[in-house]
Amino acid sequence: MSIGMSLLAILHDAPAYGMHLKNEFEARTGSMWPLNVGQVYSTLARCERDGLVRMVEDGPEGQKVYDLTDAGRERLRSWFETPTKTLPPARDERVLKLVMATGQRGVSSLDVIQAERRSAVELLQELTSLKRKESPDGDVGWAFLLDSLVFQTEARVRWLDDCEARLRRRGDTSTRPDAPITAPVHDTSEVSR
Repeated sequence: MSIGMSLLAILHDAPAYGMHLKNEFEARTGSMWPLNVGQVYSTLARCERDGLVRMVEDGPEGQKVYDLTDAGRERLRSWFETPTKTLPPARDERVLKLVMATGQRGVSSLDVIQAERRSAVELLQELTSLKRKESPDGDVGWAFLLDSLVFQTEARVRWLDDCEARLRRRGDTSTRPDAPITAPVHDTSEVSR
């Protein structure tokens, strides 16, 4: 849904063809979220089917140029005015990894936390470096995206700190002494007789 709405937002400025929409989306997001041009055209086809865009002409090199319809403008307006729903939350691999590591034989939850924290801090350093390179007259949309990623990453580090503190309060500070994770070995000697 957000890719389609983003394409509608770009088309609100002026009619465009697929490659232009792809390039403009990537420019506005600092290439943080690259798009495949095939994804752009399949999204445009769905938007055209739903009456949100229409092909208005062929471009100079045969490209299909799309423009918003009145229904597309209304849908875009509604998208901007309606708060984004966040529940139920999307599955987060990092959260699942930590949930599954808890109590797992041969796995230290603290080691998992440390690895995830190290990765988050490295990402935070990269994002901070990108922010420093940002020009004062730069694209405010790109600044919004960077700030969002910085805040999310900072929250991730705080969450990991809290998880570690919780484990330490419980006295759960080492790997369970059970055998490491392996496939169970079954004694087949009785079966083969």
